[in-house]
Amino acid sequence: MELLQTLASFIVALGVLVAVHEFGHFWVARRLGVKILRFSLGFGRPLWRRQGRETEFVVAAIPLGGYVKMLDEREGDVPAEDLPRAFNRQPLSTRVAVVIAGPLANFLLAFGAYWLTLVLGVSGPQPLIGAVAPDSVAAHGGLRAEDRVLAVDGVATATWDGVFRRALDAILDGSQLTLRVRGADGGERYADLDFGGLGIDDIGEGDFLGALGITPLRPQIPPVIERVVPGQPAARAGLRAGDRVISADGQPLTTWFDWVDVVRAHPARSLSIEVARNDGTTISLQLTPAAEQVDGETIGRIGAEVRVPEHVEPVPVALERYDAFEALGGAVERTWSMSVTTLRFLGKMITGEASVRNLSGPISIAQFAGQSAKLGVARFLEFLALVSVSLGVLNLLPIPLLDGGHLLYYLIEFVARRPVSESVQMYGQQIGLVVLLGLMGLAVYNDILRML
Repeated sequence: MELLQTLASFIVALGVLVAVHEFGHFWVARRLGVKILRFSLGFGRPLWRRQGRETEFVVAAIPLGGYVKMLDEREGDVPAEDLPRAFNRQPLSTRVAVVIAGPLANFLLAFGAYWLTLVLGVSGPQPLIGAVAPDSVAAHGGLRAEDRVLAVDGVATATWDGVFRRALDAILDGSQLTLRVRGADGGERYADLDFGGLGIDDIGEGDFLGALGITPLRPQIPPVIERVVPGQPAARAGLRAGDRVISADGQPLTTWFDWVDVVRAHPARSLSIEVARNDGTTISLQLTPAAEQVDGETIGRIGAEVRVPEHVEPVPVALERYDAFEALGGAVERTWSMSVTTLRFLGKMITGEASVRNLSGPISIAQFAGQSAKLGVARFLEFLALVSVSLGVLNLLPIPLLDGGHLLYYLIEFVARRPVSESVQMYGQQIGLVVLLGLMGLAVYNDILRML
């Protein structure tokens, strides 16, 4: 069922993104008098088709894209009566408008998705700090356990998600970030976090808070085992339901999360643990967690479930919600900032300041689609907006075959006062195809590495 939900979420997300992008081209071309021969969602063998008055609408078997086929003398004979409607006969301004309409449609989709997200409201854990690692960025900046983050660089924030969004620029710049926090004593103060010692990949590939040395406040659940999975390391070591883990390699454990952190940090490495039994006895056991790959990281797993007390105090949650008018400004700001951040991150990868391992392909996108869908409509809309922004930015890159490549040709035509020759465009398309296939291959390779 989880696989089916992931596939369904991926198909819905991809279908919406492609349909909106291609509809942008289609709508502007039709309004400016260009004849459309085919509007296709997907490539390859048609699964469904319908012939309109002059346009064939198609849904094809391979859903990784789509296209709008316009009447063009370069692609076949054009009847004399249709020549004024051929794309290649249009003035430069019309061709630019048609080409740029696709990416603009993606930015509009992102704006609409962000607006609806802010109106519906997105909940998330409040930015409460449970612990701060010694000699970490957070510790050097003055953050302490039980602090609550109130604002980031003067902008109020209610959730950890908000803190991360506001920190993106400082992460990319390697600069400082000022937090206004409220301590356990109720007093407010400022903490300056310096990202200069952190690489982009330290945060981009891992845990933002972990890289800063912050453990968010978590429910205080004791390290008591509810069930062990037969045949797994916990069962083989002799752990039983009802056991309370007291220590591991001499390190005292007070919460289940402490125990999870120890297990994850010791894949295929033996641990000496002290366990309190239900009868009051204390025993020593040797436990070797199994090594598993999760999101490209090797972690330990033992096959044991936590016993959650009937009454456990949850972590406070905040709801970020705006009225319809206020959400307009928030949607514009998020769309713009995410577009700039995406472009800057691509620039960092080109210059080598960020690893190409951050590229994600269709497998990762499908996984993220499924995960966001499970978290509700608002989170799925956020995911849709993020990918739509990425699609809009990528399509504007000056790479032949992409919309940005066509715009580059039109810029040259505007400056030189004549169109780029067909031979140059042909060579450019071949180069663009190699670049795009290389990027796609690298992204899929990264996806496979994450899975393995």
